[in-house]
Amino acid sequence: MSPGPERHLIKKYANRKLYDTRTSKYVTLENLADLVRAGHDIRVVDRDSGGDITQVVLSQIVLTEEKRGPQRLVDAGADAIHERGSALLDYVRKTLNVPGDLVSEVEKRRSNLEGMVDEAIERTLQRLKLPTRRDLDRIDERINKLSAELKRSNGRASKAATAPRRRRAAR
Repeated sequence: MSPGPERHLIKKYANRKLYDTRTSKYVTLENLADLVRAGHDIRVVDRDSGGDITQVVLSQIVLTEEKRGPQRLVDAGADAIHERGSALLDYVRKTLNVPGDLVSEVEKRRSNLEGMVDEAIERTLQRLKLPTRRDLDRIDERINKLSAELKRSNGRASKAATAPRRRRAAR
């Protein structure tokens, strides 16, 4: 029978160094993220007070991963990062017992941020005198209206051409 995931006790020193008591080595936040991804349980305690600070450290890991997101997607491959990030986020949610209100608040803020980014991109395109998505949509709408109007006017013209012409009586 193979052994289950190892439990690592990490001590955080006043100088912000992290020490893994299982391996007797100093570790980084990235090392801890790798441990979590590998399925290991970690517990982080403040060396001086003995207080459990696992949630704080896991939050730092998540923030660090989020900051690195776009560059790491380029370096590694979106699927692998997404799977690892999802597993880490699930572990953090389970550990932190994140309430639904907080999750919805995070989603709302993410949506607001996406809106701000879209607006910033649109302003940049306008400054560069490039058409924005909204400009292209307006052009498409205008083309559709003109096409419909042209079809209607062609329909009237063709009906007039096929209708019998009446001659006026000579005066």
